[in-house]
Order: sequence, then structure tokens, then C-alpha cells
Amino acid sequence: MRFVAIPTDVVRAYQAGGADANGQAPERMVSDGGGYPCRHCLALIPEGAGVLVLAHRPFPAPQPYAEVGPIFLCADPCEAGGGEVGGGEDLPAMLTSPDYIVRGYGADDRIVYGTGGVIPTGGIAARAEALFSDPRVSYVDVRSARNNCFQCRIES
Repeated sequence: MRFVAIPTDVVRAYQAGGADANGQAPERMVSDGGGYPCRHCLALIPEGAGVLVLAHRPFPAPQPYAEVGPIFLCADPCEAGGGEVGGGEDLPAMLTSPDYIVRGYGADDRIVYGTGGVIPTGGIAARAEALFSDPRVSYVDVRSARNNCFQCRIES
């Protein structure tokens, strides 16, 4: 099992001013150090660093279950969390809230009903492992329990 960041080619397009999922250029701001999680390096963006705010759809195509929502990215190029190949096995440093929504998706990129739940942060990996025992689950997404924002994907 590995935690997977948004692909680097997608992030570089956003960092170059490319349109987000709503067809808009990413907004730019400066981090106040108050907890802006970058969905590429999977770390919190440090105080004083540039931040991109944009709408992202972590699915290959629009469809009813392909949620679009706001995310943060480092404004300057950063390294993919867990490395470029395959992602990392460790819980990403950016996951600092007490709990998150953890939900399974099928090969058709649709929610597998009955798999979603709000899980304490320390239990995310165990919950993902349990979901992967269900043959209907192809991958798991981690989302904010308060705002439903996409955080990262987990692959088996």
C-alpha cells in the first residue's frame, strides 16, 4: 500500500498557470504557516512560501462521482511525496487533522457504497488495508472530514 500524490505533470501544468478543473488559472497567495497541505509534496507549505489555490478533479474524466474541489499546491516546483515512482508507504506529513474521510473507489472511478467513513488519522492505513480486501475497491481516497477536500490517493 502506498500514499500517492497528484502526478507531477499535472502539478507542473498548474504551477505554470494552466487551467484548473473549473477552467480558471490557479489563485496565488503566500502561506502564513497555518496549515496549507500541498497535494504534491504531501507536506505542509511553510510560512512565507507561495501557495496555489485551485479546483482539482482527481479522476480521469467528469462523471457524477468525479468530485471537484479546492486544493493547495506549492507555487514553486516541489518533489512528489513518496518519490516519483509509486508513492510512499508512510502516512504523509500533511495529514495533521484528527480525522479524515477514507473512501473506496472501483475501477470505474465511482464510489463503492459502504466503504466511506470518518477515520482517526492514525487509523487511515489500517482502514485502507481493510478496504483493499474488498475486490470491488481499486483505490482509496483520503479527504478532509470537515470540507471534503481531496488530500491524496492510496493504492494497494
